[in-house]
Amino acid sequence: MSNTIFDTNFNFPGQKNVYKGKVREVYTIENDILIMIATDRLSAFDVVMPKGIPYKGQILNQIATKMMEATADIVPNWLIATPDPNVAIGHACDPFKVEMVIRGYLSGHAAREYKAGKRMLCGVPMPEGMKENDKFPEPIITPATKAEMGDHDEDISKEEILKKGIVSESDYAVLEKYTKSLFQRGTEIAAKRGLILVDTKYEFGKTKDGKIVLIDEIHTPDSSRYFYADGYEERQNRGEAQKQLSKEFVRQWLISNGFQGLEGQTVPEMSDEYIATVSQRYIELYENIIGEDFVKSETDHILERIENNVLAYLTGS
Repeated sequence: MSNTIFDTNFNFPGQKNVYKGKVREVYTIENDILIMIATDRLSAFDVVMPKGIPYKGQILNQIATKMMEATADIVPNWLIATPDPNVAIGHACDPFKVEMVIRGYLSGHAAREYKAGKRMLCGVPMPEGMKENDKFPEPIITPATKAEMGDHDEDISKEEILKKGIVSESDYAVLEKYTKSLFQRGTEIAAKRGLILVDTKYEFGKTKDGKIVLIDEIHTPDSSRYFYADGYEERQNRGEAQKQLSKEFVRQWLISNGFQGLEGQTVPEMSDEYIATVSQRYIELYENIIGEDFVKSETDHILERIENNVLAYLTGS
């Protein structure tokens, strides 16, 4: 679709390099500043889909920046400014090579592992007798190694992380503390919106002066799973699927069309009509998570808009 950002090729003043992830493109410029562009690419099962989703990048960027502002009092983050709906500018950090996944409920990947008979996830025991979408007695942290574009993230235990020296013991203690604090705050924010924060992931990095900060996105529908609180208990008691806000609906559509990111599988064709419904679902996610109407940005000349807004910020004009 012409009104989406699938790829960028900017050349900002003082630019040193560009990193292109699954859905974000990060430009490093002098003075250790990063310009993160949230594209409209869609990733599922760690595979980037062939077409972009209108407004998805704007939605994720705006949710993430609002949530960082709402948690900055408990966990420091990398963010400096958001000069464009699709852009976040912040401090360059050395990222930790793990994603801190935290789960309050037996859902998604954890539920699939549980159904397969596993009672241990990333070295953390899961109680017997649970049903899908039941609440854990306490949230569990199940880290994953971060994947490059197109590769699968892999589960890893705290013990393996420390044994392999991926993160030091003292730094990991901070990551655990921050993860629990953020999840608690995210749970409180969700409750005010009539939602349950089911699970999410956080990424952290170290600034040049050695401070551990939150980076990347936070509490977005791409990194998190939400249930509607209203009717949760009744649906669980009846054994019904939960009403949820996340990109799980995309994963389920892919599964129903024979795709789970496994070798030899082909991504099913996404029609323009289906893409339009995905875009609308993302707008619904934004409005429910943030609690305000979504305002669509101008997309006729989207790359020009981004470049102009970033240049205006960098030059102070």
